[in-house]
Amino acid sequence: MQGVGVKVLIMRRADRLFQIVQQLHHERVTTAHALAEELDVSERTIYRDIQDLSLSGVPITGEVGIGYRLLPGFQLPPLMFKEEELEALLLGARMVRAWTDKGLASAADQALQKIEHVIPDRLKPQLDSQDMIVPDFPMEGKASEQLYTVRQAIKTQNKVNINYTRADGKESERIVHPLGLFYWGKVWTMVGWCELRDAFRHFRLDRMIDVNQLSDQFELIEGRTLQDYLHDECGRSESYDEEYDKA
Repeated sequence: MQGVGVKVLIMRRADRLFQIVQQLHHERVTTAHALAEELDVSERTIYRDIQDLSLSGVPITGEVGIGYRLLPGFQLPPLMFKEEELEALLLGARMVRAWTDKGLASAADQALQKIEHVIPDRLKPQLDSQDMIVPDFPMEGKASEQLYTVRQAIKTQNKVNINYTRADGKESERIVHPLGLFYWGKVWTMVGWCELRDAFRHFRLDRMIDVNQLSDQFELIEGRTLQDYLHDECGRSESYDEEYDKA
C-alpha cells in the first residue's frame, strides 16, 4: 500500500508542475502567493516546484517583490494524437460534461485545456469541431448531486443512507454499501450491497429522494464486491425494467 501512496503523490506533483507552467503561460507575471492559492499548497512548495522546473530546463525568471514569468517562446512538447484519437477524447469529454456531476464536468474542462496546450497547431481546429454533438441537457432532479455523493462514497468505502422511490411508487429507506455506477444512456444506477435485503440491489439515481454519506465504512467482503456482482450478472438476460428497478 505504501508504494501506491508514493505513486499517487508523484502523480499529484507532476500534475501541479504542469498547472504551474500553464498558469505562467496565461499570465505575464505571477506571484508565488497567487500560485499557492490557486493550487492549494504552501508558498514554500511553490518555491521548490519553480526551482525544479527551472533545473529541468523550463525558462522561468523571477524577481523579488514582483513574481515569476515564463520567457517567450517556450512550448510544452506536443502530444502526438491522431485525428480520430483526439475526436474520441473530445466526444468523451463532452459526454462527461453533459451527463455527469459538476465535479467531473469541471475535470473534463481542465483535461481539454491541458490537451489544447500540448497538441500540434494543425489539430487545434478539432477542439472547436461541432460535427459530433452531445446535447447538454440537465440531469433530472437531484441526480447530478446524488451522483457526486455516491462517487465519493464508493472511493472512500463509506455506507450511504438513501430514501428511494421504488418502481411501484412506494418509498423505502435503505443503508447500502455502494460499489459501482452504471450509465444506461438515459439514467444512472448505483449497484451496492443492501443491508435490508442482505443482497445486491440496484437504485436509479433519479428515484433517490435523498442520499447521505455516512461516517461508517464497509469492508469489501468476498461475495459482496463489484467483481462478485458482475460475475453473478454474467449471462443473465433480464430486461432493464425487470432487473434494474428491483430494489
